[in-house]
Amino acid sequence: MKPLQQKIGIWFTLAGWVLLLLLLAWFARGYLAREENPNRAARAVEAGKGQLEVVLQRNRSGHYVAPGYINAVPVNFLVDTGATLVAVDEKLGPRLGLERGASWSVQTANGVVRGWRTLIASLNVAGIEQHGVPAILLPALGEQVLLGMSFLKRVELVQRDDTLRLRQSGN
Repeated sequence: MKPLQQKIGIWFTLAGWVLLLLLLAWFARGYLAREENPNRAARAVEAGKGQLEVVLQRNRSGHYVAPGYINAVPVNFLVDTGATLVAVDEKLGPRLGLERGASWSVQTANGVVRGWRTLIASLNVAGIEQHGVPAILLPALGEQVLLGMSFLKRVELVQRDDTLRLRQSGN
């Protein structure tokens, strides 16, 4: 009877360690996700005088990221004031309802790249929505959408310490 009790004890100990490791991995994953995008729950609020405002916190890499939608499909945005246009991965474009327009060569950090102009019918960043936003489809951007100046020039940007405020008139 003792060998059976020992086997049961070993299995319970092993199961306990596996459960502990799974819990630690789950907590670590949540922590890293919050560090990468501290703005997952960011929402626009009325800031008076008909203005909508979103306050974004800088992530651990020093970037501002925000949740949003392109044509009602959820995406994650990376604020990029150095990008002239909103930039979307060419493979992600069809899923967002974006069609390739005229071919266009653009200068990126990795050199000159060929892309395709497109127009975003509806772009929403944490509740601030714009229509008819010029954009470009580029290769190898991944799942994150670069939120360029074709959107940002329509809002007021205020950066202070580790926060960025996006403010849009309600008119």
